[in-house]
Amino acid sequence: MIALYPWIKAFHIIAVIAWMAGLLYLPRLYVYHCEVPPGSAESERFKVMERRLLRQIMLPAMIAVWGFGLVLAFTPGVIDWHAGWWHVKLTAVLLMSGFHGALSGWRRGFLEDRNTRSQRFYRIANEVPTILMVVIVIMVIVRPF
Repeated sequence: MIALYPWIKAFHIIAVIAWMAGLLYLPRLYVYHCEVPPGSAESERFKVMERRLLRQIMLPAMIAVWGFGLVLAFTPGVIDWHAGWWHVKLTAVLLMSGFHGALSGWRRGFLEDRNTRSQRFYRIANEVPTILMVVIVIMVIVRPF
């Protein structure tokens, strides 16, 4: 397992990058989607883009993040289970997963031409993954407590 650890860590980081790209881009697509009339050709194009991003990139990346992350977490000697940093990191990752779920739900609103949220809402929502990412990286790298 020790020889595989750097590979698992590398694939975990690659998956995190892919997932974060989607978490940052999908709300931006929603901002643009708000600008077009429901049922228009542009709206239908956004629906395809949003579905592909969510299903073909974000979902597999999130599954890989969790899979590789759990393997890393349960590698003996990696985590001091009495330290507080990993509790904060895990909470932030759970919140990130919840945000992913919210994005999926918001997509359904667009898919059914019944979005009720404004561009401003999606612009603000777009900041959530950035804040969570900052918390996660600080917890993993600095391990402040």
